[in-house]
Amino acid sequence: MSKKEPFVINRLKSVGYAFKGMLLLLKTEASIKIQFCIAVIMTIGGFYYNISSTEWIMQCFAIGLVMSIEGVNTAIEAIADFIHPEHHEKIGFIKDIAAGAVFIASIAASIIGLIIYIPKVF
Repeated sequence: MSKKEPFVINRLKSVGYAFKGMLLLLKTEASIKIQFCIAVIMTIGGFYYNISSTEWIMQCFAIGLVMSIEGVNTAIEAIADFIHPEHHEKIGFIKDIAAGAVFIASIAASIIGLIIYIPKVF
């Protein structure tokens, strides 16, 4: 029986694994690279237009939501491909639903961006 690691060590390892996962996502997934570039542009826009604290909160929330849902979508696709590498109707259905979740988050983020920036640009 192996000795249980102390809580703090275990949490630090978990953060390390999460950081590794984030880097893998950014290095390997084209869609997250595009979303990351959009996030950088929106962050620059936030500084340029001097958005309020509330607008920053909403913008950060929207960016985090889209990128995290994209990570979940990528994980679902990887699991589905691992379980059933050939095309299968049910796997396609599952992957479409996961992609749809990203799409919904992206629409919400776009609306938040429009609400924040349209009054500032025009």
